[in-house]
Formats: sequence, C-alpha cells, structure tokens
Amino acid sequence: MKRKIITTSLLVSCALICFAAVTGLAGKWKGSIKTADGDDISLTYNFNVDGDKLTGTIFSPSGELKIYDGKIINEKDFTFKVDVNDETVPSTGKFYGDSVVVVALLDGQKVHSVLKKVADKN
Repeated sequence: MKRKIITTSLLVSCALICFAAVTGLAGKWKGSIKTADGDDISLTYNFNVDGDKLTGTIFSPSGELKIYDGKIINEKDFTFKVDVNDETVPSTGKFYGDSVVVVALLDGQKVHSVLKKVADKN
C-alpha cells in the first residue's frame, strides 16, 4: 500500500514539475523568419499556458495570427497551429528556458525561427 502511495506521489510530482518548467514559456518572445527570397520577417509571439493547453497570438508585419490547438507535450516540447492566408500551418516548438525554437510547415517547407524572451517592463 505504501508503495502505491509513494509511486502515485512521485508520478504526480513529476507531472507538476514538467508543467511548472514549461510555464516559463508563457509571455512575449521575439524572433524572425527568413523568406525564400532572403528577407527577414520580424515576429512577436505571445504564448499563454494553461496546464497542457497553449494559446496566444503571433504579431507580424501582415497582422495578428491566433494560435490554436496548442498542446504542451512535455517540459520542452509543444505544438500549435495558426492560419495563414486561409491555410492551416502546423508548428512544433522546443522550449530551452532562455530561448524557443519554432518550426512551422508553410507551403510544404519547414521554416525555422529562434525566439528570445522579451523582458517585462515592470
């Protein structure tokens, strides 16, 4: 009986630690993507984390995109979707604490972006 209680407690603790680590993902992140013709497009991501759900927005020179169907997979990995020109763009991400790498599948091409956390102005 004690073994079951200890095992259950450890599993719950591990899950809480994983989700606590990824809550550092919440907030504003900036980066850019390089287009096929070599132009850099500045992007600002605003991630919201609620348990294992990820939502938010992406701000680009073309406007604002809504992040939906976002999922926190573990303490580092996450997925989400955005709609660009009426096309669903699936994205994967990896959280490193001080940076985030996002890979989006846009028009059949993988587009990589490295994001840095924007400091709070409190």
